[in-house]
Amino acid sequence: MDEDRTAGDEDARRDPGPPSGGRTRHETPLERADRNFGELLQELRVTQTGVQILFAFLLTLAFTARFPSLDAVQRATYIATLLLAVLAAALLTAPAALHRALFGRGAKPQIVQMSSRLATAGLSVLALALAGSVLLVVDVTAGRAAGIAAGAGTFAVCVGLWGVLPRLARRALTRGQEEGTGTPPP
Repeated sequence: MDEDRTAGDEDARRDPGPPSGGRTRHETPLERADRNFGELLQELRVTQTGVQILFAFLLTLAFTARFPSLDAVQRATYIATLLLAVLAAALLTAPAALHRALFGRGAKPQIVQMSSRLATAGLSVLALALAGSVLLVVDVTAGRAAGIAAGAGTFAVCVGLWGVLPRLARRALTRGQEEGTGTPPP
């Protein structure tokens, strides 16, 4: 049994919740929060690995033989990107700390809501860190113009896949549900 459940939860009226593929889930609000938090943590596990690899890569750059030859713009890009990677890591691990701080206090729905916002902010910062990393590496290897283009392209891809695509999918799903099909149109 989850630590955030109260004695009356077992007898709580079941809420059908939002439709899922034409079916409804029969779960209490607390069961829904538990499920949503579990799904969010799984998403964060996938993301966190990428952040850790990026951060390790950035940390090692300062100790390479070529690092002293970077110009002022490249050094500024490096520092900004390193700090963005640290911020992304902090935002994406904050849900675990939040859960730990509020453990056993019946706050699972609030934890889920705050954690979702932290994850969204973390992904936004991660997109900037990825773009900065690509900008720096391509700048050093192929020149400033190529670096800027590659960094901008990286940022555009992240925004497209992490922001635009999910919104389009949500809009199509909503439209399908409003039309009574429960599934997005082809």
